[in-house]
Amino acid sequence: MGDEVTRITYGRNQHRAYRRKIQQCLDAFETMLARYGFDCEAPLTGMEIEGNLVDGDYQPVMANSAVLAAIDDPAYQRELGAYNIELNLPPRPLPGRQGLQLEADLRASLNVADAKARGNGARIVMIGILPTLMPDHLAGAWMSDAARYAALNDSVVAARGGDIAIDIDGPEPLRLQAASIAPESACTSMQLHLQVSPEEFAGHWNAAQVLAGPQLALGANSPFFFGHRLWAETRVELFSQSTDTRPEELKKQGVRPRVWFGERWIDSIFDLFEENVRYFPPLLPEVSDEDPATELARGRTPQLPELRLHNGTVYRWNRPVYDVVDGRPHLRVENRVLPSGPTVADMVANALFYYGLVRRLTGEQLPLWTRMSFAAAHENFRRAARHGMGARLHWPGLGEVSVPELTRRALLPLARQGLADWGVAAEVAERYLGIIEGRVAAQRNGATWQVLTVAALQERGLGRRDALAEMLRRYCTHMHTNSPVHTWELS
Repeated sequence: MGDEVTRITYGRNQHRAYRRKIQQCLDAFETMLARYGFDCEAPLTGMEIEGNLVDGDYQPVMANSAVLAAIDDPAYQRELGAYNIELNLPPRPLPGRQGLQLEADLRASLNVADAKARGNGARIVMIGILPTLMPDHLAGAWMSDAARYAALNDSVVAARGGDIAIDIDGPEPLRLQAASIAPESACTSMQLHLQVSPEEFAGHWNAAQVLAGPQLALGANSPFFFGHRLWAETRVELFSQSTDTRPEELKKQGVRPRVWFGERWIDSIFDLFEENVRYFPPLLPEVSDEDPATELARGRTPQLPELRLHNGTVYRWNRPVYDVVDGRPHLRVENRVLPSGPTVADMVANALFYYGLVRRLTGEQLPLWTRMSFAAAHENFRRAARHGMGARLHWPGLGEVSVPELTRRALLPLARQGLADWGVAAEVAERYLGIIEGRVAAQRNGATWQVLTVAALQERGLGRRDALAEMLRRYCTHMHTNSPVHTWELS
């Protein structure tokens, strides 16, 4: 959800004070990196999962306030749309059988939450973009009741100086003008967190950037938006366009977008925070009473609220995170590449695949990113978003290669070695990497299953909207079985 704010509109004084404070925060953070210790003795992993609420006809229902009140669990929070919720899982170590426990805990929590949601006429769906969402659903009271979202919407629209243009190509191109950031609410994802030391952060971030393309190709789950079949992971382009603060003139000048892959490999986490401050004007200039220099001088850990709030409005696909828990600071890489769903088993498989690969890539003497241009990693990400399992990606030593071949020849062996390095139990690694292997063998992820199912339903005479609703009904049935998506029937 992000930090809440106290106001919706901001004047010149707030912007001026915020710019001064965020520079003070940046200076304090640089000092901390050079002189202070960060909590990283027992690295923890974390997961956030965003979901959608639908009614009995599988149409979006604007009911997150009532549903969250019924769930009554602080792990569940609202998201931008009134039909969105988010689950934040407690941090945990990765070794041993923790993967199996994560799957069990996640299933148990979601089952309880879904049962309580049904008592309020809703059910929870984990999917990258809700396929039954249509323009009329976002014409009324679509936004969650929170000052942060109202302020963010007003700031983005004001920065653009006009409506937000959505223009996405694909098999059924979509072009429209939006008066608000409402289309962003369609994008529901899974975020993976990994705690690292300052010295190891750059390597972990660089590795995550290398992996973003393959991750997305294997996990794509968002082929439809507003009834149009677009990209395998339409969420990537939709999120980029719906939060774009740049009018056309600034785009043509090469001003950077707020949804950003980046443009270079880094040497330190400081590079990313410094870029945030240098390139991106504040959207939510909330000024706190904290003096970070004074906090450091008194031997206390500063919260750096301005730096953290600003970081939350720069939407990197791999985001740096500074946080303080029980007075101790720590750093995390937040991987924001993957969509939500299709099943808990699929999501845990995606998570362990990622963690294993990152561990292995950062342990190599000649890091992969030293043999690969940053532009190639970005191009892989774009190709994966467009084509999913059908993408061809560049990989050092293999050249341009299909996703199945890349996964079999390079990624799965590396992930197995990485999970072993983590101390993950062999049967745990086998279960979840076996899901990735099965997905590759079937060449079927959430996106391909959705597209094939809708096509089959339309061949039987259903119109597009009815086919999408029926597909989503079947999707939800399969989702609750927890059988991985590559095993789902297509009839």
